[in-house]
Amino acid sequence: MKVAILGCGYVGLELGRQLSAHDVVGVRRSADGCAAIESAGFTPIQADITEAEELEAIPEADVLVFAASSGGRAADAARKIYVDGQQTVLSHFAARESPPDRYIYTSSTGVYGDHGGDWVDEETPINPTTAKTEVLAEAETVALEETTEYGIDGTVARYAGLYGPDRTRIERYLNGPVTEGYLNLLHRDDAAGAVAHLIEQDLARGEVVLMVDNEPISRWELADWLADQCDKPEPEKQTVEERLEQNDLSERGRRRVISDKRCSNAYLRELGYECRYPTYREGYREPIETYLS
Repeated sequence: MKVAILGCGYVGLELGRQLSAHDVVGVRRSADGCAAIESAGFTPIQADITEAEELEAIPEADVLVFAASSGGRAADAARKIYVDGQQTVLSHFAARESPPDRYIYTSSTGVYGDHGGDWVDEETPINPTTAKTEVLAEAETVALEETTEYGIDGTVARYAGLYGPDRTRIERYLNGPVTEGYLNLLHRDDAAGAVAHLIEQDLARGEVVLMVDNEPISRWELADWLADQCDKPEPEKQTVEERLEQNDLSERGRRRVISDKRCSNAYLRELGYECRYPTYREGYREPIETYLS
């Protein structure tokens, strides 16, 4: 199987490693990004996926994975990548003599908005509450509906909060203050593993799949658990109201603070995927050992 990972960064590199039995290319704009792909053991292609003429450098693929990031930037920058970029990619590849058979777009649980700590799943209506999350919701529509116009099967992989190597924020939790609310986490290896599972088992065409581990955890509980594991005092806590009163949050930061929900992975497990790191306990074990050393 031929797979092209467009925007092959944090998750994409691991996805390429996990799909090593297949013919995989990774696409990045920078030379450094391409060097990281080569180091991961698969073929790099240097191209800007928002520029149609540069897409010519990418070989034919059976599966396209759109995993590009806007780098946490504002809504206009996000639109250029997630909406305009997807449309450019789809129109280009659909016009090829051998277009891809399926397409996977990596989205975010940010599209749900705030649910007051209640459970959400694939059937829960999305409720984007900021300009950025409205763009993310529109991008999901592109991935699911515009693909059908080209005869390509689209899938949305809706990621919870990613963590893993070099992205654990242990010191941030230990130092505090920690704001209340639930965390929905997904280890990088499972973010890649779940998508690889859908590809290799040919699952979830035309569907949204919520990708999250088995156990939502409150930020306060996680912080206290980390403190115990690291032999540190429990950090200072603060409520949502107290955090918002500080009036120093970006739009993205404010969205994270006020959006409280628990994400279910029941459908992902029904599809046959079991997380390598089913909870934060397994996922943080190695980073804790590194911290203590």
